[in-house]
Amino acid sequence: MRKIPLVILFSFLWMCATVAYGRAEMKLTSPDFVHNGYLPAQFSCEGQDVNPVLVIEGVPPRAQSLALIMDDPDAPGRTWVHWVVYNIEVTGRIEKNSVPGQQGLNDSGRKVYHGPCPPSGTHRYFFKVFALDTKLNLSGTVDKQVLERSMQGHILDSAELIGLYKRGARL
Repeated sequence: MRKIPLVILFSFLWMCATVAYGRAEMKLTSPDFVHNGYLPAQFSCEGQDVNPVLVIEGVPPRAQSLALIMDDPDAPGRTWVHWVVYNIEVTGRIEKNSVPGQQGLNDSGRKVYHGPCPPSGTHRYFFKVFALDTKLNLSGTVDKQVLERSMQGHILDSAELIGLYKRGARL
């Protein structure tokens, strides 16, 4: 009887568990910028102020909806929330300049995408997508905090993409 190397055996078992339990690791990318790279100006307050294309891979099969938060932890004083979207239909792609689901309030007090617009220096913009095991039944004012509380216990997986932006820089 031939011995199967333990690495191959464990790899096979992990793949089987991934398929059986829907635990593939999600990945978030964009054809418009690379992870930790600069966002083009068209996605900022200096351009068209529209969202970039986001590509979502490895969404768990049990996912019933997606949620998305974009924020800037480098803003003066606190993390600034730029975009809140929930009850996004399960998809592999969010198109440029789109409203993929129900929008919550950003820190400008509006239900829209608010692109990068740092007052000084280079800031990081975190695009975070969450695969949820349910659609959220939310009413009233929905902002980042309300969405995060509502997602507790429902997150199957998540992924993150970071873009940089500096005003006036044409990179």
